[in-house]
Amino acid sequence: MKKLSLFTASFVMLLGSLYSCKSADQKADEALKIEDRPKIMWVDFSANWPKFSNPDTARYYVKKAADAGFNHLVVDVKGTKSAVAYNSDIAPRLKSWKGIEFPENYDYLDTMIAIARENDMKVLASLNMFCEGTDAENQGILNGDRASWATEYYLTDGTIAPENGREGAGTAFMNPALPEVQDYARSLVLEVVNNYDLDGVMLDRGRYEGMGSDFSDFSKKKFEEYIGEEVENFPQDIFEWVPGENGEFTRKPGKWYNKWIEWRASVIYDFFKGTREAIKAAKPDMMLGNYTGAWYPSYYEVGVNWASKDYDPSKDFDWATPEYKNYALNELFDLYTNGNYYVDVTLDELHARGGRVKNETDSEWSTGDHLCVEGACEFSRKLLGDRPFYGGMYVEQYYGDPDRFQRAVKMNLEKSDGFMLFDICHIISKDWFDILAQAVSEAEEEMRQAQAAE
Repeated sequence: MKKLSLFTASFVMLLGSLYSCKSADQKADEALKIEDRPKIMWVDFSANWPKFSNPDTARYYVKKAADAGFNHLVVDVKGTKSAVAYNSDIAPRLKSWKGIEFPENYDYLDTMIAIARENDMKVLASLNMFCEGTDAENQGILNGDRASWATEYYLTDGTIAPENGREGAGTAFMNPALPEVQDYARSLVLEVVNNYDLDGVMLDRGRYEGMGSDFSDFSKKKFEEYIGEEVENFPQDIFEWVPGENGEFTRKPGKWYNKWIEWRASVIYDFFKGTREAIKAAKPDMMLGNYTGAWYPSYYEVGVNWASKDYDPSKDFDWATPEYKNYALNELFDLYTNGNYYVDVTLDELHARGGRVKNETDSEWSTGDHLCVEGACEFSRKLLGDRPFYGGMYVEQYYGDPDRFQRAVKMNLEKSDGFMLFDICHIISKDWFDILAQAVSEAEEEMRQAQAAE
């Protein structure tokens, strides 16, 4: 073994001690070549189409990702809008984006699959499930004959408004509890599964929009069926918005608050369970992948319990019922990545800064050790046990600080079972392929040395 620096030797001893505490299954997994663990490069359609509309340019950048050590490619074909970037008989097809025409005879997904295969990469198609356009653009299926699918949002002024007519709504979400919404979203997944030579699909935004959704009459009725009682004061018996400081609001839980959280998780669980069954019936070897945010202590706000079924959140959180664990999703997924989208890489950095974060889907500010890359990975391990997960990063958070970027790459690789990077457009913009490759290589070498020390 090569002579190690004091820092590297200490790091090897730490990893070695962590490794010795892992299960037999985890040790068997880690006996595989470190470089073969999933490293996932995400290709967002909206951000990359101006360059990737040219197959030669797409080929050039995907090869650079492969050369940097990435072995999985996620190709976004349905973003937050209704139109899709593949040949669909169900959804409207994109005609142009950012001023660049989408040629009628150009199959973008098929082209990207071929490019991934050229680079020995597994390829997954990404689809956003329950969002369909934006209110500001007045586009998408929720502004047409499917307007009734739009979620109805409980506003802080106490009123309830449909998503497709709410000022400042941004991305327009559907109501996941509607059977026709679940059927439509699932039909897009199956269309891609059946028509393309993929290794898997990666589902995004398979969730509610936020804590304020969905408060429609339909959801009220389905919830009452679930609890077997009538909700006398709706939505106040769920919760009330309470004004706080600086124009922000908190929630005052009502009689049915925890059961409402549980029911919403059951809605999302039923969707993913049915989707997995449909995928496996069509193509048994097709992977079902899923991406969520890593902030589990507040992710219940969007109706998602991404933990393992072996974890009982009611022992740790007052918002969780003992039955909430019945709707744990992770065993339904063949591949799971969560976004450790934090500027702070280490726990020490988080504590030095004060440790207060408001994540993308949160209605309130959060605190806790899980709000940095290191802490998020450690907390995910607690929730998932032996289930593999791949820590994700949002590159734009590290603009101007390439050292912090490299440390975040390494932390995700070392603390999880692989790595997901969002998005290739940022690596292209900053020309960071070389420092990305360096961070991956150094992290994997340190991990090999830790294994050898065993």
